[in-house]
Amino acid sequence: MFQLKESDLKKRGAEITTREIKQQPSLWQETWRNFEKRAEESKAFLERLEKKHAALRIIFTGAGTSAYVGDMILPHLKGENEMKERIFEAIPTTNLVSNPAQYFQADFPTLLVSFARSGNSPESIAAVELGKKCVQDFYQITITCAKDGKLARSAEEDENHLLLLMPEKANDQGFAMTGSFTCMALTALLLFDTFSSKNHAKWVREIVEMGEQVIQKESFLQELVDLDFERIVYLGSGSLAGLAREAQLKILELTAGKIATLFDSSMGFRHGPKSFVNQDTLVIDFVSNDAYTKQYDVDIISELREDEVAKGVCAISASKLQDAHRTDFDFGGLGNDLPDAYLALPFVMIAQTLALLTAVRVSNLPDTPSPSGTVNRVVKGVTIHSFN
Repeated sequence: MFQLKESDLKKRGAEITTREIKQQPSLWQETWRNFEKRAEESKAFLERLEKKHAALRIIFTGAGTSAYVGDMILPHLKGENEMKERIFEAIPTTNLVSNPAQYFQADFPTLLVSFARSGNSPESIAAVELGKKCVQDFYQITITCAKDGKLARSAEEDENHLLLLMPEKANDQGFAMTGSFTCMALTALLLFDTFSSKNHAKWVREIVEMGEQVIQKESFLQELVDLDFERIVYLGSGSLAGLAREAQLKILELTAGKIATLFDSSMGFRHGPKSFVNQDTLVIDFVSNDAYTKQYDVDIISELREDEVAKGVCAISASKLQDAHRTDFDFGGLGNDLPDAYLALPFVMIAQTLALLTAVRVSNLPDTPSPSGTVNRVVKGVTIHSFN
């Protein structure tokens, strides 16, 4: 797909999405540079809140893909960086808005971290208003791609609201969130994890190089698409289980539901969802870099291959697996020491590319994939009811 002429991409309705997948490595470099410029200011904002309160509840929120940013980064932050002053949670805006009394705690100081491509989704605005209404000590960080969005504008002259803008090109113009998802995730990781700037710089260099590898190996991904599957399953563990949900959404969106999708954790898949697998199914497992966790990813891959039911089973990993198959995708050991939450960024480029190529295979238009118009780039038709 990346090798096609611009006119061919346009004809297939894939010009915008192709460009936005491909530009992510350069966007990650820009995201890193932007973060470095704001690092001291951001650190001071968090330190002020932590000095004021003995404990701070930090809620990652958003809707759809924006919510999955929180799902993906949460295991890393809880495992490596949670401390008594910081309590991390990931709660979609759709839950916060529909059930505010169950999720907001009046007497617990709360920092709401909103992930938003446009910053105009009704649930995003309502979640903030409900937080202000329900929580006595309420603070915000907005990580968004649109400087003119409602969430971004609400940060003006508010000392309790930190605004972090993504690179301009991260504001995807296609239907599907691609660079917006990865840039927002990278920014949150850089902001909240406690590793050094030296670690961050090294990790960003590695994910950029891995992203370039994904682009170069598009022909391999086309071979997977050519298996002509009708169902796809994404699996993973920890942060990569959070990634699995976003991966399956991409192919569901871009094919307009023509491909049936499922996601689960590597271990959880056996508990019923495995019955989804038939002879027309492609199963993809994102393999963890953690030596202990990796064993469980490899176990389910081996089991599925021994079952001989699925049309294809693909392991995606930094290093080649001991029992690698021709359907496996690896980076030759590059990124072998990356925390899984960072590893997820080049991994999701693989899923985005598979979704794009599959949409073309089933004659759908990736840039405008909803032929009925019932699903939109910014959600419509949401009624926000009053809450007392």
